[in-house]
Amino acid sequence: MQLARVIGTVVATVKTPGLEGVKLLVLQPLDRHLVPVGGQVVAADAVHMAGPGELVYFVAAREAAEAMPNRFVPVDHAIVGIVDAVRSLANDASGARAPAVEPPSAAPPAAPAARPRVRRQRTEGRP
Repeated sequence: MQLARVIGTVVATVKTPGLEGVKLLVLQPLDRHLVPVGGQVVAADAVHMAGPGELVYFVAAREAAEAMPNRFVPVDHAIVGIVDAVRSLANDASGARAPAVEPPSAAPPAAPAARPRVRRQRTEGRP
């Protein structure tokens, strides 16, 4: 898994079967200090909640295809989580523990209720 910042969206007029309704986002990979590393990548949003400006973590290769609702669709990268905060467990030169690094944000963090959670209910006789 790797950290990244969502920096844009991709609009596809035609998608392969199994990817209909899946959001495609442009990511800038980051290191553990939230510094950009490498080139930008396009990732499928497996969590269905990521948006521009958010700090996320993603997987690549076969793990990306496994993370999707329909397994083994042709994706190279998939977002599998949204990061709330990053904390380094390494000690600095003085032996003090490094402080938490909050992801920079242009807007104040949204209240937990701002993200709708989808909850499926099972009914008798229905899958």
